Amino acid sequence: MSGADTSPVGAPVTSSPSIGVVGTDATMVYDALRQVATSALGGLDPTLALEDFTAKDVTQGGETPLGPILDALYTPPFLVERRVVVVRDAQLLLAEEVAALAKWLEQPTPGVILLVAIVGAKSHRLLKACAEVLETNVGSRAGDRTAFVASTFAAHGVHADSATLSYVAQVLGDDVRRADAVARTLASVYGTAPLSVTHVTPYVGDEGDVPVWDLTDALDRGDVATSVAVARRMLQSRQRAGLQILASLERHYLNVARLSGSGVTTKDEAASLLGVNAYPASKALSLSQQLGATRISTAVRWLADADAALKGAVSYGGRDLESDLDVTELTVIEVLVARLARLSLDARRR
Repeated sequence: MSGADTSPVGAPVTSSPSIGVVGTDATMVYDALRQVATSALGGLDPTLALEDFTAKDVTQGGETPLGPILDALYTPPFLVERRVVVVRDAQLLLAEEVAALAKWLEQPTPGVILLVAIVGAKSHRLLKACAEVLETNVGSRAGDRTAFVASTFAAHGVHADSATLSYVAQVLGDDVRRADAVARTLASVYGTAPLSVTHVTPYVGDEGDVPVWDLTDALDRGDVATSVAVARRMLQSRQRAGLQILASLERHYLNVARLSGSGVTTKDEAASLLGVNAYPASKALSLSQQLGATRISTAVRWLADADAALKGAVSYGGRDLESDLDVTELTVIEVLVARLARLSLDARRR
C-alpha cells in the first residue's frame, strides 16, 4: 500500500494507477475530478475507456455498485490501452466496500486507473491507499485564492496576467469554486488569447463572500473604510444575513470582554480560558489590552443595540431598488462596524 502524495489541483496527472480527489466543497471536487479524468484518458474514447460510478447509486437489483466497480477494476482493458474507473462520493461507501477497493489498490490491474472522489477529509482510508491525492481546498489568504484561480485557468488553457488573476480572486472571494465555471466560459469565448481585467470583468459575476476575519481584522486595526466595505460585501454576497454577521461580531467582542480583568497575560492562558487556538486567542488578548474595560463595555452595548434593531426595534426602509439590499439591515450593520472600528482607532491613538 503506497503513501499518498499531495499535489495542487491542476498539476499534471502522472501514470499513477490511482488518484484521489478530495475537498470539502462538492462542486470543487467534481470540477477537479473532471479535469483529472480528462487528463487520465489522454484523448481515448470515453465510451470505450471510461467507467463512471457513484457510490450512492444502486443497481437494478437494489444493491450498491460495488460489484460492477470491482468487475471494471479487475478486468484488463480491451480495445484500448487503458481504462479509467471513476468512483464518485466514495465517502458514502461502507467499511467492507472500502476494504474491497483498498485490496485492489494494493495490487492494481495493469492498464487500469482508479479515480476516487471524496467530499470530506483527507484522512479517509482510500486516500491513504491512493498513489496520488489532489486536494481542492483553498486557503483563506488572498495569495491562496489567486494561486487556485491561476491553476484553474491554466488547466483550461486560459492565459491571463497576474493583475487579472488577482482581480478574479478578489471578486470571487471565498466563492472560489466559481473559478472553474469562469475559466470554462473564458476558454469558450477567447480561447488561448491573452486576457486582461477588461476581458474577464463581464464574466466573473457578483462579488463572493469573504471570511469573517477580514471584518474583525479591519475592526481591530481601526480601519473604518475597510470595515464598512467588507460588511457591505458580506451582505451583497447573499451568503450572510445581518444577524449572522452580528453573531460573529458578538463572539469576537465577548471573547475580548472575557479576557478583560481576568488577569490573563499570555496567549496560552487566553487560549485556555476561551477554549480556542493560540492565534485567535492572542489577537483577542491584544485587543482586550488595547481597548480597556470602558471601551469594551461600550462595544458590547452597541452590539446589544444592533441586535435589537435588527429584530425590529427600528426601521430605515425596505429593500433598495438598485442593490436589493434591506436598507435597515445595511444601515444597522454599517453604523455598527464604523463605530467599532473608530473605537479601536481611538484606542490606538491614546
